[in-house]
Amino acid sequence: MDDETRREQGMRIRRQVLGDAHVDAVIERTTPITEQFHEFITRYAWGDIWSRPGLDLRTRSLVTVALLAALGRTDELGMHLRGALRNGVSPDELAEVLLHTGVYAGLPTANTGFRELGQMLDAEAER
Repeated sequence: MDDETRREQGMRIRRQVLGDAHVDAVIERTTPITEQFHEFITRYAWGDIWSRPGLDLRTRSLVTVALLAALGRTDELGMHLRGALRNGVSPDELAEVLLHTGVYAGLPTANTGFRELGQMLDAEAER
């Protein structure tokens, strides 16, 4: 698959998971300095990895939430919690993933994840 096809496929999946509003906002904030990085993310993360047939998007969202929580990447966690909801994961399932993550990655990790989940759910309820 050529780079342009991977980019198109990546953008389609990125929009499906994160939503048009999020992706449009990222594109709007892209600068000449960040342009190549965003192209890389779109082609590689979304076009090559998220599009693989071995896991569905729902499962990939669950794995991503667990990994981001375990690594303490709260700057990305909220975005992927919302993406998980878009991919059919329920709030209760997200809570289970965070509980499970807390056992293996530490209770402070789960505490932070639950805070992010609560903030995300509050924001979604306000919409």
